[in-house]
Amino acid sequence: MRILITGSNGLLGQKLIDVLSGYASTQVFATSRGDSRLSHLPEHITYESLDITNQEEVMTVVSEFSPDVIIHTAAMTNVDQCEEERRACWEINVTAVKYLVEVAELCDAHFIHLSTDFIFSGEEGSLDEEAIPAPVNYYGESKLAAEEIVKGSSTAWSIVRTVLVYGVTPEMSRSNIILWVKSSLEKGESINVVNDQWRTPTLAEDLAAGCLLIAEKKSKGIFNISGKDFLTPYEMALQTAEYFELDASLIEETDGSKFQQKAKRPPKTGFIIDKAVNQLGYSPRSFREGIEMVAGQIEE
Repeated sequence: MRILITGSNGLLGQKLIDVLSGYASTQVFATSRGDSRLSHLPEHITYESLDITNQEEVMTVVSEFSPDVIIHTAAMTNVDQCEEERRACWEINVTAVKYLVEVAELCDAHFIHLSTDFIFSGEEGSLDEEAIPAPVNYYGESKLAAEEIVKGSSTAWSIVRTVLVYGVTPEMSRSNIILWVKSSLEKGESINVVNDQWRTPTLAEDLAAGCLLIAEKKSKGIFNISGKDFLTPYEMALQTAEYFELDASLIEETDGSKFQQKAKRPPKTGFIIDKAVNQLGYSPRSFREGIEMVAGQIEE
């Protein structure tokens, strides 16, 4: 099998490369914008810089590799940045998907597209694959538009919807709730954490495993790939404090109305993952197990 990954410098991209490093019989083409953050790549994995917003570059680079599978992880995911920089958001999250789908059709590649719970309004949750999208911010609008492009493709496709991905990698560009809570409490700082939003937080290793199960089984359609625990950020913070034996009294319970953010957040999402469990054999870790894995990686 020949697999091309976009966004290989990102959290999910790096986790996919970590797993695929052990698949010697699989040729892997890792792409991202700029220099590679990946180190000590085995012979069956190569890296090339790719600007997915450049149609000619996408067509040339991808068609030369001629992948059997494209796993598209690259996106603008900072929700507030998407609200403020709408043109850039649309170019990266929507127009680039059009270019990639076109070349996937040319190569007859299975196109696996990463999407988000933020395509939903958050009026109710947890949600299955049949839930009706109704985004409340521009990021969600862009990701929903990308889904429609993928669904209209003539090549085989899968859409992977996920929720609040967390994990650690070398040279991380962004933090996550576990690292933020741990760092703040270790410094003796009080933190305000919302109790009126619900998610099923997803360990990056589990998301990578779900994507590769789809690739291996050539499964088509929409799959919810997330964690299995339905939690508020406040509950996530408490579990983090408990695991690291930190002072949970520093965690102040609050609600989303106390925060001024550029983009509205859907209050209640989270996913029902029965389809992925039953059809793919997907088996995510609990949030507690996710904390344990992150803790081990921090210590390495």
